[in-house]
Amino acid sequence: MTVDAVLAPSTLPFALPDFAAFADADFEAAFAEGFARHRREIAAIAGDAEPATFANTVEAMERAGQDLGRVAAVFFSLTSTDRTDALEAAQAAISPLWSAHFDAILMDQALFGRVDALHSRRGELGLDPEQLRLLERYHLRFTRAGAGLDDAAQERLRTINTELAELTTEFSRRTLAETNASAVHFASEAELDGLDADAVAGARAAAEAAGRDGYLLALGYPLNQPNLARLTNRDSRRAVYEASSRRNTRGGENDTRELIARVASRRAERAALFGYSHHAAYQIADQTAGTAEAALGMLRDLAVPAARNATAERAELEELAGHAIEAWDWPFYARVAEQRAQAGDGGSGPALNEYLALDNVIEKGVFEAASRMYGLGFAERTDLALHHPDARAWQVTGPDGAPLGLFVGDYFARPSKRGGAWMTSFVDQSRLLDAQPVIINVCNFVRPPDGRPALLSRDEVTTVFHEFGHALHGLLSEVTYPYFSGTSVPRDFVEFPSQFNEMFAAWPAILDGYARHHATGEPLPEGLRRSVLEPGTRGEGFGTVEYLAAAVIDLAWHTIEPGTVVDDVEGFESAALADAGLDVPGVPPRYRGPFFNHIFSGGYSAGYYSYIWSEVLDADASAWFTAHDGPTRENGEKLRVAVLSRGGSVDASQAYRDFRGGDPDIAPLLERRGLTP
Repeated sequence: MTVDAVLAPSTLPFALPDFAAFADADFEAAFAEGFARHRREIAAIAGDAEPATFANTVEAMERAGQDLGRVAAVFFSLTSTDRTDALEAAQAAISPLWSAHFDAILMDQALFGRVDALHSRRGELGLDPEQLRLLERYHLRFTRAGAGLDDAAQERLRTINTELAELTTEFSRRTLAETNASAVHFASEAELDGLDADAVAGARAAAEAAGRDGYLLALGYPLNQPNLARLTNRDSRRAVYEASSRRNTRGGENDTRELIARVASRRAERAALFGYSHHAAYQIADQTAGTAEAALGMLRDLAVPAARNATAERAELEELAGHAIEAWDWPFYARVAEQRAQAGDGGSGPALNEYLALDNVIEKGVFEAASRMYGLGFAERTDLALHHPDARAWQVTGPDGAPLGLFVGDYFARPSKRGGAWMTSFVDQSRLLDAQPVIINVCNFVRPPDGRPALLSRDEVTTVFHEFGHALHGLLSEVTYPYFSGTSVPRDFVEFPSQFNEMFAAWPAILDGYARHHATGEPLPEGLRRSVLEPGTRGEGFGTVEYLAAAVIDLAWHTIEPGTVVDDVEGFESAALADAGLDVPGVPPRYRGPFFNHIFSGGYSAGYYSYIWSEVLDADASAWFTAHDGPTRENGEKLRVAVLSRGGSVDASQAYRDFRGGDPDIAPLLERRGLTP
């Protein structure tokens, strides 16, 4: 396959990439050619003899780089979903080149001069609102990328950016390798008591695949592993917990402690070049929170009542258990308490996951809610070759039946996939480029044995709805310029549509449609149904503390001053939690720095607070929907027009006000999480 063929536009439906055209060995050459073509396009714009206009400068930049963008969309998705040694090597080579390429564009003085000239007389250009915002965002992007720095500062910035690209790529490699290497081995099935037959069979198959006797329990991304809630053997729980919590801190080639200290230090130095006191100040200045103090202030305000509630929850669980509750005990006894509350008879009765089959959750849950809200239709496309055999595709149609885009789901864990769950795109919607969206959701659920359905936990169902909320943000985009497409909004706003979409997992009509016994089709027993519809605030102390603790760790790393060297990673993070009042016994942070992919390789640096910041909007919007008949077409259209269709083409806070008619109220969030006085 020639490089030209790899870079060529796809002829498949919706311009879905032709994955058969890509071989691991092609990517470095394809990127080299893609960079060269993009440089020529940018040089032509910067060197245009005609005076700068919106069309020949800003709009021309939006059209440039399409060949490079196509290969990048495939490459960076594959390195996350189906990593190979060859892709790993290619990423190590390409990532610093990617950083240097865009540094060169955004520090190009001739190009910035054209943008700056347009920006200085923007009120005279007769631009429509989206065009005016695009010009303003480009000007800010150039400025924040260093276009206004002197030559020495620009050179240092280029060096830092290249080093950070290399370090974050290496962090991603190490965390994936360590998570795979940290699978917990058990010699006997008795040690797995409490897991269902499918999970035990999966552990046995994992051991066989690794050439070992016994059973292997693979680790998921967060510190607290789902199996901790089911394993009855306390020693087994402790083994799983300790394997998870010690990841990337055991010395050897996968230890990341020194690496993350370097990342944080370089980010602080980069912020100083722009006159900011630390990286968080630089990052959050362009978010809806505005300042690191505002973000940290919210976390601290919530920490006190959350820690109080978690402490009370621990006392209840210790009474139930008859012994002190350690971190590896908490999920187990929390589940026991929940089962007793559901059944009202000591905890007997069927397990909830028997009613939560993945296919039903997707097709009769998330798709049904989207149909009710936005008039969307979904038809599976089995004729399309995707990036991996696990992946599935659905053609999405709008209310008029016209094709809207393509949705791809890749739901099962595998050793070649990084942990966690996320949404990304192969194609972004844009009227300028006549492009319809191709959106992908990626999760890491345990693959069931052949012939068996994948049964999910309640949290995993929430994850499916959450990630599909991101997908809707991409699928319902109606912008002209790709810069604004879909989820191209501030980091502390992007989680609003996804967190809001979670509410439909427990909306009665939606729940009754997808929550059916996987074998009999029977509906949820009343006790289980009531526990989903009326969850109360049980366990919210634990959940809020573990989240807030991770967000505080993120800001601790990214509020260090330039020149700070962190030698004791564990001590540094423990001190940050103690200072915030989040060092609650038995409640570990959701992630620790050494394996915190969100902030050290996933784009959420100084931004993990955004989940709770967005949840203020989500809780407020959910309260409004609950008071206005829920997922109706009228309500969905209101949200679509004001928020989901606009992407980044309007100010995010104004988009929410356009939907809600005013600023959000924090009271619904406090009530939801049991944080009211």
